[in-house]
Amino acid sequence: MTTEQTKNIIRLLTDKGVHFDNGLTDDEVLKVETKFDFKFPPDLKLFLQTALPTSDRFVNWRLGLKSKDETDKIIDRLGWPLEGMLFDLQSNDFWINSWGDKPNTYEEKERIAKEKYLTFPKLIPIYSHRYIPSQPNEKGNPVFSVHQMDIIFYGYDLATYFANEFSFELTDEFEMLDKPKREIEFWSKWVDEWTEN
Repeated sequence: MTTEQTKNIIRLLTDKGVHFDNGLTDDEVLKVETKFDFKFPPDLKLFLQTALPTSDRFVNWRLGLKSKDETDKIIDRLGWPLEGMLFDLQSNDFWINSWGDKPNTYEEKERIAKEKYLTFPKLIPIYSHRYIPSQPNEKGNPVFSVHQMDIIFYGYDLATYFANEFSFELTDEFEMLDKPKREIEFWSKWVDEWTEN
C-alpha cells in the first residue's frame, strides 16, 4: 500500500468505529521488533506508523513496550499458532506426512512439530486471530485466519484483509486481487491442503 492508500484504509476503519492513536515512531518500531524478535513487513509497518489502532482485539504494540501485562498478551498471541498446532497434534491426531513417520508418543510428535515450526515464517498478529507473515519482508503478503490448524486466507494482502474483516469496499486505487500475490512457505500450502479436504 502507498501512503495515500494507507490513509484511506485508516479513514475507512475509523468510519467502522476503530480507534487510533498516533502512529509508531521509528524508535518504537525498532524496539518492538527487537523485543518480540520479528520484522514488520513494509505495508504493515507503514500502516502502524501512520496510525496505531487501539481498539479491542488489535495488538497495542506501544503498550507492549510499557506494560508487562500487555507484553505477556502479545507473547501469547505470537505463540497462538504453535499452541493451536500442538493442540491438534494431541487432541485431533494431526500430523503432516512430510515430517516423516508419525511417532508413537505425543512428546516425540511435539518435539518434531516445534522443530519444524521454528523454520516457518513467523506470523505477526494484527487483529483477533488474523496474522500476517513476517517473511518475505515485502509488501503484499497475504493475511491468514488461524484457529488451530483451521487456517484460511482472510485477505490476499493487507488492504483486502481489512476490507474483508471490517466489511467495506476498496476504491479503484487498490489492486483487485483474486488470489495471493505470493506463496508463503508452509502456511500457503497448508491453506491449499485444508481447503481441498
